[in-house]
Amino acid sequence: MDFLSIITAKKLGQELSGEQIRFFARGAADGSVPDYQLSALLMAIRLNGMTERETNELTLAMAQTGDMLEPDVGGVPVDKHSTGGVGDTTTLVLAPLVAACGGKVLKMSGRGLGHTGGTIDKLESIPGMRVSLPEEEFVDIVRRVGCAVVGQSRELAPADKRLYALRDVTATVDSIPLIASSILSKKFAAGARAIVLDVKFGSGAIMDTMEKTLDLACTMVQIGTLAGRKVIAVISSMEEPLGTHIGNALEVKEAVDILSGQAGGDLKEVSLFLGSQMLVASGVCPDEESALSRLTEALESGRGLAKLKEMIRAQGGDDRVCDDVSLLPQAPLIVPVIAEKGGYLSQMDTAALGNAAQAMGAGRRTKEDVIDPAVGIVMRKRLGDLVAPGDTLATLYARTEESAQAAAAVVREALVFSEAPAQKPKLIFAVVTPDGIRKY
Repeated sequence: MDFLSIITAKKLGQELSGEQIRFFARGAADGSVPDYQLSALLMAIRLNGMTERETNELTLAMAQTGDMLEPDVGGVPVDKHSTGGVGDTTTLVLAPLVAACGGKVLKMSGRGLGHTGGTIDKLESIPGMRVSLPEEEFVDIVRRVGCAVVGQSRELAPADKRLYALRDVTATVDSIPLIASSILSKKFAAGARAIVLDVKFGSGAIMDTMEKTLDLACTMVQIGTLAGRKVIAVISSMEEPLGTHIGNALEVKEAVDILSGQAGGDLKEVSLFLGSQMLVASGVCPDEESALSRLTEALESGRGLAKLKEMIRAQGGDDRVCDDVSLLPQAPLIVPVIAEKGGYLSQMDTAALGNAAQAMGAGRRTKEDVIDPAVGIVMRKRLGDLVAPGDTLATLYARTEESAQAAAAVVREALVFSEAPAQKPKLIFAVVTPDGIRKY
């Protein structure tokens, strides 16, 4: 089959056949189609979209380019995935908490994409942490510990691994068919039977309107249901960074702070909500109320932090970081960003904050870029806060003075103040299930 004809068909807005879609997925997986042709097709899909049938077939085709696990983990394997955000460290909080409550969290995560952070990059900031594991060891850790978080192996959905990296550097991240097929192909291949999706809406999200966000959530629930999975999609806020910390080692620190009872806030609240959905979807708890109660007890008793240490240790990492976060990579420069004017913090350009952290070295601009795990931003003010001139807006953790000054300028530009009191945005907008949409 001629790949150029596939590019041409989608360029003209035509529907691809199942055979063409499978040829596309195989070519991405085995390297027979070069990057430049894959990039051209990705852009054509981004501009012209895909039908429901095309998206379903692409998801299954990508999953089937590698191994399809049927893991025996001693329970229902459950996974959670976020569509991407800034300061979104929910996986590092809820995976051990859900495991501490009896769940079996089989989590395959990605690296940073665009302005959003990647869980695998965060985990790699822990000394010794292994995120590339043989499939047998991955499943064994989930069976023994209750949770494991790994990167995408060459054996699982290899088509997606290549396309995921290309999307990041070809401005094709915000395509509903590409997002849905990327997320769910990995979940299907890894053997998750229950899947909770955190679909972000707001200034730091991939989707820029509520209509698109709902469309993406409904698309993924529909694909998962057709494939025989229990899928729940939560629509949550990304109007500001979910946590206060942006950057890899910094976000690990915040997760440890929450699990050790030293921090709370929006990140904790959303993590508990998503965790309750995971316990319900996997049949561990009968309803959200009992699930939330069990998660809260695991958090307050310290069992969640103990489970994070156990997971880190099982994956070869230095679990002492859970007792001493100074063992994480440290930036040489710590620079405060001081408010030049006062008022109520009414709006944030969250994507700009993510891009600022990326430019400091916390993310990638090309596939070849190397992450600096130590750098990033800690936001000291939240939406709705009253700020006085001279207050610290943020603290920058930087490698160079030049990068710190550039990031400081972005932070100041990204924050909008008003004279009138500003409302704090709500965190959870809706939950989408096969039965419909439940708004909050």
